[in-house]
Amino acid sequence: MLNRVVLAGRLTKDPDLRYTPNGVAVANFTIAVNRPFSNNQGDRDADFINCVVWRRAAENLANFMSKGSLVGVDGRLQSRSFDNQEGKRVFVTEVVADSVQFLESKGSSQGGGNRGGSGFQSNQNQQPSGNNFGSNNNDNNNQRNEDPFADNGEPIDISDDDLPF
Repeated sequence: MLNRVVLAGRLTKDPDLRYTPNGVAVANFTIAVNRPFSNNQGDRDADFINCVVWRRAAENLANFMSKGSLVGVDGRLQSRSFDNQEGKRVFVTEVVADSVQFLESKGSSQGGGNRGGSGFQSNQNQQPSGNNFGSNNNDNNNQRNEDPFADNGEPIDISDDDLPF
């Protein structure tokens, strides 16, 4: 038998961190996962998936991620039921996460950050740090922010001494 779920989506609200009477952390959260196709109006629908994560991963999620953060979830699908306050049986299906991966830094989803890409922020406006490997033209610092792979169709001149292996 196989029960494995792998999802990538955005938190719909801040994770709800609680503790059991024994002191074990548990966080409930919902992620919005875009469907891979468009509806009749040309818009993409999303599925809202309820998830739960336990222990240290729950605390990390609550401390470092918030509404709109892009996360990856690896876990299993689980169904359970309970009686609500009116005495009616309620059935719940949720993903029990074995791990939650943070797919972007904490502040990058706020303020219209990188919403549709890989989840990594671009460094276009930052000065690079460290060595400028493969560059024999260190006197032209104004072009550091340009695409390093833009070669206008010309071959790249790299000597064996420039290679790290």
